[in-house]
Amino acid sequence: MKLVKGQTVEVEVASAGFEGVGVARVDEMVVFVRGGVPGDKVLARVRRAKRRYAEAVVEEVLTPSPRRVVPVCRYFQICGGCSWQNADYQLQLEFKREQVRDLLSRIGGVSNVEVNPALGSPRLYHYRNKMEFTFGARRWLTQKEIADSTPVQKDFALGLHVPQRFDKVLDLDICHLAPPVIAEIVNQVRQVAQDNSWAPYDTIAHEGYLKNLVIRVSEHTGEILANLVTTDRRPERVEILTRELTSRFPAVRTVVNSVNPGRSPVATGKEEVYVGPGNLVEKIGPISYTLEPSTFFQPNTLQAERLYGVVRDFARLSGNETLLDLYCGIGGITLFLAGSVKRAVGVENQARSVELARLNAAANSVENCEFLESDAAGYMRQMTEEASFAPDVVTIDPPRAGMHPDMLESLLTLKPGRIVYVSCNPATQARDLEVLVKDYEVEGIQPVDMFPQTYHIENVVGLRRR
Repeated sequence: MKLVKGQTVEVEVASAGFEGVGVARVDEMVVFVRGGVPGDKVLARVRRAKRRYAEAVVEEVLTPSPRRVVPVCRYFQICGGCSWQNADYQLQLEFKREQVRDLLSRIGGVSNVEVNPALGSPRLYHYRNKMEFTFGARRWLTQKEIADSTPVQKDFALGLHVPQRFDKVLDLDICHLAPPVIAEIVNQVRQVAQDNSWAPYDTIAHEGYLKNLVIRVSEHTGEILANLVTTDRRPERVEILTRELTSRFPAVRTVVNSVNPGRSPVATGKEEVYVGPGNLVEKIGPISYTLEPSTFFQPNTLQAERLYGVVRDFARLSGNETLLDLYCGIGGITLFLAGSVKRAVGVENQARSVELARLNAAANSVENCEFLESDAAGYMRQMTEEASFAPDVVTIDPPRAGMHPDMLESLLTLKPGRIVYVSCNPATQARDLEVLVKDYEVEGIQPVDMFPQTYHIENVVGLRRR
């Protein structure tokens, strides 16, 4: 049966595929059904049709899967932040485990080691400790807003980008992934901006004042950091906002204004602190970490402690080892493991992160850690050439792109006894493991669900030199 764009077709969703999209079949053709849950019988509308596959969206659920649940968010399948609110949590964990198993086997050739069941998050909602919201001069209207006769302000939005639309922002008054207080702050900032006629940034015209609102919440203290990202510095405006936030929200400890005058969408810039120290303190296990507005940190604090615990378990530390932690950031894993090793060295290429790692070590009275500012691949090349340092254990938590080929070769040359590889992208992790398993045996595979209601998964692999 040949499918065409705009056609509706009745299908039964058999499984879940990449990014949590439902997978069905019409004769020999695979149909990827966005919004479909395995076990559903649905009427799906075809959005794109190719020779071998089609992409569709659920138009009507004819017979719901027993694994289907009612999404809690009215923006579900509009903003794109959550793709799995309609599936029960156990199914989400099963899918993520299967995703890891498939990628490591198909890409990495690792099929002889059992993938442990994914560690579920203690919170299914309200778990994110940081959210970045975008101001937009081109508001995306939902079908409900289009059908409603109530007028809306189309040239102002504060929320999240609509998937695949860099110019359109969905105006949000709640996000269930973040603590409720974050939504309250977003709504207050929107009100202040509209009452004072502050213009949002237009990504096409390259004009306007407001670009982003970044909010961090400390799980440990409950304190909040708010960072307003703007195109230029206007102190009188930020002072108005600071007074509003600190008077209405006692937990707002610090307010920062970051200026980003360029076209780049990144929510960072030259910072000026208007109240408070400009940072927050978070805690994982016994270690306290100082976080600034743009500091990278695991967004699910409670689950991060379990993740670090898995790393420690896979490292099999006795207390006499020398540890090398690559892509160490502000020293998250390095400091967490420092009490279990003789010496720890963290390597990170972001200068400010290295400074914070050193400050965090001092604040926690950790004296056996050294932090170096260096590109990880370059550091490894230099270390293997000079043969000056031979770590017993290497922990790695690279960006989504995975490791540079030179880094992999350096690891094989260096020959540490154990490697613990943490990844937010099991596909690139699997690619790297295909190289490492030449000399290393995979001892353990543990997915950790840092992001309930989404298709993302963090995965930890423990390796021992053969």
